[in-house]
Amino acid sequence: MDEIINKTKVLMEAMPYIRKFRGKTFVIKYGGSAMVDEALKEGFAKDIVMLKYIGINPVIVHGGGPQIGEVLAKMGMESKFHKGVRITDDATMDVVEMVLAGQVNQEIVRLINRHGGKAVGYSGVDGNMIKAKKLPKEKVTFDKKVKEIIDLGRVGNVTEIDCSIITSNTSELSIPVIAPLGVSSEGEVLNINADLVAGAMAVALRAEKLILLTDVAGVLDDEGKLIHSLSHKTVKEWKEKGVISGGMIPKIKSCLDAVEKGVKSVHIIDGRVPHSILLEVFTDVGIGTVITE
Repeated sequence: MDEIINKTKVLMEAMPYIRKFRGKTFVIKYGGSAMVDEALKEGFAKDIVMLKYIGINPVIVHGGGPQIGEVLAKMGMESKFHKGVRITDDATMDVVEMVLAGQVNQEIVRLINRHGGKAVGYSGVDGNMIKAKKLPKEKVTFDKKVKEIIDLGRVGNVTEIDCSIITSNTSELSIPVIAPLGVSSEGEVLNINADLVAGAMAVALRAEKLILLTDVAGVLDDEGKLIHSLSHKTVKEWKEKGVISGGMIPKIKSCLDAVEKGVKSVHIIDGRVPHSILLEVFTDVGIGTVITE
């Protein structure tokens, strides 16, 4: 009987959050181990369907770096990176588009639908949803003062989001699943970082929350302990201490940009934890780092 009573306590703890977020939009960036581990993939799909049943409108933006690398390797093509960004020539772009808009996107759609959802897959190219601009060539000086021009190829940044193609559906039953591809003014398809797309999409949809699934517990302090909340002021302090550094800096910057432009909160959570989205949203403590203005 005690076990049954404890289950009701969990439901009661979730009730005020269900009431607060009903009818709101959550943009969720899906990536990392949660996209690879079979049990986590199933759990993610169930979490998304649960959000929809509760009355929240989830919008999924997914990555797919490991899957792209795997297909490239099978085709005998080398994966090249510069500062963590995949160098995407025309041949690589063909694979990126095939894997993201085809293989990965449709697998997520099938998983959600199998668990009772009504997911619909989109590429950012569909309906000119994601307009983008190609990143400029970069001049790099190496240790021996040898200068080289690095061309990332068909890699872009978001310039504009037109979400009209999905807004008519998010208020109904469907769950949009979006591949992070954009189109330039010249009609060229570009590969875009999924974190950046998710942030821009959250702003365009006036989302209540932006949730980033990662392979870390959140932002950790200099003792390796989880930082539960961040703001502009505390981000500056942690950067000065060197706690926020390297690849985390652009991720945090995109989070702060989203909050500045109207997203109520951004959550960086550990996608390796089963049902991490539900734990973050519907419990008093949460499990990750939340960033607010």
